[in-house]
Amino acid sequence: MEKRRRRHLLLAAAAVVLVAVAAIPLPSAEAKLSPDYYRSTCPDVEAIVRAVVAKKVNETFVTVPATLRLFFHDCFVEGCDASVMIASRDNDAEKDAPDNVSLAGDGFDTVVRAKAEVEKKCPGVVSCADILAIAARDVVAMSSGPHWTVQLGRLDGLVSKAGNVAGKLPGPNMRVKDLAAMFAKHNLTTLDMVALSGAHTVGFAHCTRFTDRLYRHGGGGNGASVDPSYNPAYARQLMGACPPDVGADIAVDMDPITPTAFDNAYYANLAGGLGLFASDQALYSDGASRPAVRGFAGNQTRFFEAFKDAMVKLGSVGVKTTGRHGEIRRDCTAFNE
Repeated sequence: MEKRRRRHLLLAAAAVVLVAVAAIPLPSAEAKLSPDYYRSTCPDVEAIVRAVVAKKVNETFVTVPATLRLFFHDCFVEGCDASVMIASRDNDAEKDAPDNVSLAGDGFDTVVRAKAEVEKKCPGVVSCADILAIAARDVVAMSSGPHWTVQLGRLDGLVSKAGNVAGKLPGPNMRVKDLAAMFAKHNLTTLDMVALSGAHTVGFAHCTRFTDRLYRHGGGGNGASVDPSYNPAYARQLMGACPPDVGADIAVDMDPITPTAFDNAYYANLAGGLGLFASDQALYSDGASRPAVRGFAGNQTRFFEAFKDAMVKLGSVGVKTTGRHGEIRRDCTAFNE
């Protein structure tokens, strides 16, 4: 009887230990990322990618906003796993979703080229997801922006579906509270959101993404319903570039002042009514985000530091670091067989 009682006590104690162990939080995926991840397996990876990016930027400045936007769109859907790179014969991968069809080909080409060069030196070692993260940092640095240490060790994802994109990317007409909620799902704060929005200081946007603000604001007719938050002179400039019947391929600079420099002009623009998208201008009109906009407009160093921190946080979103969740693709545009 005593032996049976002791046995029950031992089993109960073991169960308590198991519960306690189970309650201990496991290390997060981002904790496994490291700037030294390829130190022994591919120590020159960043130099290789940087050389490819520099050559591509010299060919066309579009490389800068295209690569940066590609990184954002990748991380916000399946996490930072290069799933946006997959090309599907059936046109049903992430890149085929309506919100992604406007992604410029130069971003994809940058990663594909960099992967090819890395494979020559370190075959089967470096993920496309890590190459995209490095390239995104490099295009910013090469356009007068900040430089930061990229955390590495991501695997490439095993899922890429167009149907998974809707509702997961910031839209041009979103309100600040909705933007903040979307970013919060990825553990990004309102300050991070405002800092990352500063990426709009470079690049362009297709007219069809914002002409409602020029011609149909509030449901009015052509020419009689310009969004009053636009600077009037800026609205007239945009109308000249984007008539009511504008084609889907016509685009304008996101930053009309310094469109090829990664700087804090974007934030000063918002104070002057030069926010191209309604979601841009909302950052200044909403009290929750206005202090950050004003702070970044008055201090570029503050903006750069916040942007670097936010990019590191963004780069850890949904990363895959174990074999059953990802792979090292041989070709960034296709899953391994």
